[in-house]
Amino acid sequence: MSWTKRQIIEQAYEELGLAATSFDLQPEQLESARRKLDTLVAGWSSKNIKIGYPLPSEANSSDIDQQTNVPDHAVEALYLNLAIKIAPSHGKTVSPETKLQADAAYRNILRIALQNPPQMKYSCSLPSGAGHKGQCDKFINNDQDNNVLTPNQSVGFFNE
Repeated sequence: MSWTKRQIIEQAYEELGLAATSFDLQPEQLESARRKLDTLVAGWSSKNIKIGYPLPSEANSSDIDQQTNVPDHAVEALYLNLAIKIAPSHGKTVSPETKLQADAAYRNILRIALQNPPQMKYSCSLPSGAGHKGQCDKFINNDQDNNVLTPNQSVGFFNE
């Protein structure tokens, strides 16, 4: 079971020393942190770092209790980097150790993203090459679909 957005946000506040047991988080603070979490992951996504996080289509269309579907290796990077983003709005200074851990966790995600580059299906108009034996059509036939692939899902190729 993956972490919810609320759990990641609460862990970020705990990293700042504002644990939920001694500091009551207001709904406005939770929503602000959720928006910052969404923008953090959107920024990573624009750098082609896909971690399975469900990005909302609008700023207020996301549920704070939604499962994130983020792999375990990415959770630490999420809450540490979120803590860095929300610290100034609470008048907190992030410790150097937290900054180092956040950077190391982000670099780990980046390393994994580079090891598993996004995969694509062949284009319908891609020539199949001179060694293609089969139908008279000299182009690879590809049935178009709109399947979205997760980062760890492999692509099935056609006409193999």
